[in-house]
Amino acid sequence: MRTAREYGLAVCQSCGWLVQDAPARCDRCGRKVHFRNPASLQKVWAYWLAGVIAYIPGNTYPIMITKSVAGENAATIIGGVLTLIHHQSYLVAGVVFIASIVIPVSKFLVIAWLALSIQRGQATGEHTRLHAYEATEFIGRWSMVDVFVVAALAALIQLGALVSIQPGIGIQAFALSVIFTMLSANAFDARLIWDREQDKENDDDNL
Repeated sequence: MRTAREYGLAVCQSCGWLVQDAPARCDRCGRKVHFRNPASLQKVWAYWLAGVIAYIPGNTYPIMITKSVAGENAATIIGGVLTLIHHQSYLVAGVVFIASIVIPVSKFLVIAWLALSIQRGQATGEHTRLHAYEATEFIGRWSMVDVFVVAALAALIQLGALVSIQPGIGIQAFALSVIFTMLSANAFDARLIWDREQDKENDDDNL
């Protein structure tokens, strides 16, 4: 089976226009079009590493600081989840835990697996890799749930001298981690998934 690349065709990632003889300029939007995004895996790893680095202080520093007449309390993500469980808010605790721990860690693992499998030239599991990539793209939109929760609480629960909630430095680091992870996923060129299988088919045809 011949691919568009073998026919000298490439799709503009900006407007979807079909371009002949890439690399070339798109006739519609003028963007430079390549068969594969230049240095895609290098960008994936750079953003991935930045996300991992930002994720550490995002979980170790407070994400929310509560001030009341009883004093000041700073809570990390895990501390907040445990507090919610202590107050029997199991649903909210589950949402925060999934959005703050399960989803980010899963995205780190999946993106790293995708990049490594491409670099090592594994010729099997293309559909599995594609489904994993699509799942990463889908669940990524829910990674900022707890950031929105803290922002909403800080805006709504301001009762003067009684209670006030302020975002902690941890929420900024966590937001940066989410952003870098999104950039890492977006930098991954999904077309690379099929290159190894196509090369294998071409080798088999030449035998």
